[in-house]
Amino acid sequence: MASSGSSLFAARETIEQVEEGDELAPKFDENGLLPVVTTDATSGEVLMHGYMNAEALEKTIQTGEAHYWSRSRQTLWHKGATSGLVQKIVEIRIDDDQDAVWLRADVQGGASCHVGYRSCFFRSVPVGDASGAPTKLNFEETEKVFDPVEVYGDAPNPTKL
Repeated sequence: MASSGSSLFAARETIEQVEEGDELAPKFDENGLLPVVTTDATSGEVLMHGYMNAEALEKTIQTGEAHYWSRSRQTLWHKGATSGLVQKIVEIRIDDDQDAVWLRADVQGGASCHVGYRSCFFRSVPVGDASGAPTKLNFEETEKVFDPVEVYGDAPNPTKL
């Protein structure tokens, strides 16, 4: 899954070009992926973390809708194609060494999490627990925006545990 040689991406030639130049020259990892953080364009709330390969980044730029690479399914994934919860891109940013992407998106339907919550970050981790027992998470969102079984059927996101 190395870089696709896309005309949208410049070759990475110098540190100055990558870190301070005006050419998009993404650095995909050894698996051909870039980490992506997606936030709500209005509130700034973190909605999800995912990955893009070169094709997903190209399609996101070209269509203005978020595309990701599903590591569990090993396939390109157009966010919202099944659920209708499309992420319309307001802004794409890339970090200084061009190996991470930040999407600011308007989420059609009000949710981004495949288990039905608005955000994939619907739980918090308590700080300062030294009990030695498994940490109990706190639910920061208590109501789902949609029912995943109604939207996806019985198996919304087959993953490896």
